[in-house]
Amino acid sequence: MATLHLLSHSPFNDGRLDSCLLLLSDDDGILLTGDATYALQPGSQPARALQALPNSNTLFALLEDLQARGLDDQPARIVVVDYPGFVELCTRFDKVNAWL
Repeated sequence: MATLHLLSHSPFNDGRLDSCLLLLSDDDGILLTGDATYALQPGSQPARALQALPNSNTLFALLEDLQARGLDDQPARIVVVDYPGFVELCTRFDKVNAWL
């Protein structure tokens, strides 16, 4: 059963991203929202960790949160979604786990 993991906290002062990566299963996806999008800063340790994931793990980021933080240029691996895309993702995966 594939799970969509929702992250919204900055990986630079919070351990949720690291914990999520440890528990990630094949075919799970990660959606970065809010301050979690800072994990995509080029050259950062969180960005390297995300890029190192197997291709079976899809990485998503919320467009509005990327734009609000000036993170417009993303690697091709990142699937950028808007709010309707966010809702669609929640229905595509078997489970949704919000890392509150």
